[in-house]
Amino acid sequence: MELVPISIATKRSRRLLYLAVALLFPAVLHAAQLGPSVPRSTKIATTKSWSVRWQPIRVVNGAPLFLRVTAPAALESLSGNWQEHEVFLNLDTANKTWYGIAGSSLQTRPGSYPLKLEGTTISGKKITFERMIIVHAAKYPRIAIRVAKQYTEPSPEQLQKVSQDTGLKQEVFHRVSLEREWSGNFQPPVDARISDVFGTQRTINGKVQSMHQGLDYAVPSGTPVAAVNAGTVLLARPLYFEGNCVVLDHGQGLLTLYMHLSEIKVTEGEKIERGQEIGLSGGSGRATGPHLHLAVRWQGIYLNPATLLRLNLPKFESLDR
Repeated sequence: MELVPISIATKRSRRLLYLAVALLFPAVLHAAQLGPSVPRSTKIATTKSWSVRWQPIRVVNGAPLFLRVTAPAALESLSGNWQEHEVFLNLDTANKTWYGIAGSSLQTRPGSYPLKLEGTTISGKKITFERMIIVHAAKYPRIAIRVAKQYTEPSPEQLQKVSQDTGLKQEVFHRVSLEREWSGNFQPPVDARISDVFGTQRTINGKVQSMHQGLDYAVPSGTPVAAVNAGTVLLARPLYFEGNCVVLDHGQGLLTLYMHLSEIKVTEGEKIERGQEIGLSGGSGRATGPHLHLAVRWQGIYLNPATLLRLNLPKFESLDR
């Protein structure tokens, strides 16, 4: 088909050309204002998703971690599971964030472990989420110590006492209260130098016999010992290895233990506030001398107290105590 030059086009052709341009120009202008076309199937609005954070950022075997979880919907309840342990989570209504404490045992191998979350929305719908958390290998020291022979080679009568203590501790340690009692940061029980750290492999009287599962403070006998956080006294009595011992339940499987005391100043079942005096330091039980041994136990495993004391934790509304 031969095109007719505009210069020699008929008046009718010019009118048709002007009409086409006039009709096309608004559409071109509108498209330029909108920018590139967006397919109808694409959603412009963003959707809310899960957010899972923890501290410390680098998780190691034998250490606790503090979880912060934000869900994509308002939840009636939220629970978790990590390394076959139940993780209790509490809602801070001020910022709509769920908080909880978990931990990794000394025996945990380096690797990625899934944190499995399950929530129930206000409408009753179940929602789930899974996030991998990497556990790194921590380096723990080794030391050699000497103690009285009776603590490495107990007599039959002493072995009977050890057996009784073991049964008592198993009963106490298996109690898991569903309510959280701790609030805010955990504070040191004494103001003193640390003489031995968590995770130390101990050679006792020439034989590898134990792993140090707590934190030792170098304090003289008679030093006041304070509760690291609010809790309930689960145990307050003398034990063979631990000496005069106090165990506080901070709720949801989290316990703190205070060993080798010279005197106990609380009673079992008593409600304790953070900073309250619970006893005096000493050297009772299997001890090389006067000091305070602080241990942290979470759902059957021992965790590094030094890490717990460094965590930045929220303060919750005061409980009826």
